[in-house]
Amino acid sequence: MNEPLELDRVGDIAANYDALLCDAWGVIHNGRALFDGAAEFLQTFRAERGPVIILTNAPKPSDVIPGQLDRLGLPRDAYDRVVTSGDATRAEIAKCASGVAHRIGWDSDEVLYAGIDVTFGPLCDADFIVCTGLADESGYNPEYYRPLLEAPAKAGKDMICANPDIVVNWRGQLIYCAGAVAQIYEQMGGHVIYAGKPHPAVYELAFDAITEEAGVRIPPDRILAIGDGANTDILGANRQNVDAIYITGAGGVHGGADDGTSIKDALHKFGAHAMAHAQRLTW
Repeated sequence: MNEPLELDRVGDIAANYDALLCDAWGVIHNGRALFDGAAEFLQTFRAERGPVIILTNAPKPSDVIPGQLDRLGLPRDAYDRVVTSGDATRAEIAKCASGVAHRIGWDSDEVLYAGIDVTFGPLCDADFIVCTGLADESGYNPEYYRPLLEAPAKAGKDMICANPDIVVNWRGQLIYCAGAVAQIYEQMGGHVIYAGKPHPAVYELAFDAITEEAGVRIPPDRILAIGDGANTDILGANRQNVDAIYITGAGGVHGGADDGTSIKDALHKFGAHAMAHAQRLTW
């Protein structure tokens, strides 16, 4: 397998593709501001090549994300559609809606459940668990949940993980996400249903969105995926036979180390392969 190309400008290879799946946090923005060049890259790809789908592991319905992107300054003409792990999570919750659910996550993630007919209860009464993140009382340490989750794991109760990311880069600090809790649940023998990247359900939604926007089905070898998560964005693209570019700048999970060895190691750790890597999005 060839080593990833090093790109100064991602736009140099954009002519090879007719649609784009682009991660948000760590690629387009850092939670506070857009990265230089990101908006222009997306606008240019959309104008010259084809549909731009923002594909994110945000544990929220896709219809709330454009407002967040507005506040960060991303123009609406920079993308066609947003697809989130929250969308896939809602579909999974609907399959289990006859049972009692227990929520783990931030209060701000409550929007995920809007309009879904589901009953919530304490962990001891739950038939399944939905994890969107780490609640404040955990101190944002996933190990807080290990003793709490031991009984439901042994009882064979499913956990729906709304954000498979292990960490996100927040103001230069790596913060744990729902995927870290799900990882612990699996270590204890629990069964986890993953709704986001790198798992198939969210890609099915993304490919449907591309087809609707393009008016035709675009084959995987004409779709480009861009992300900063080796174990989510890049591995997920690999599983879908979509070429991937690994963003390694300081605002992402990789943290800015741009030497070939560290990039290679980060990818190989998860059995992932990127066609190329770049510090940031530039046309």
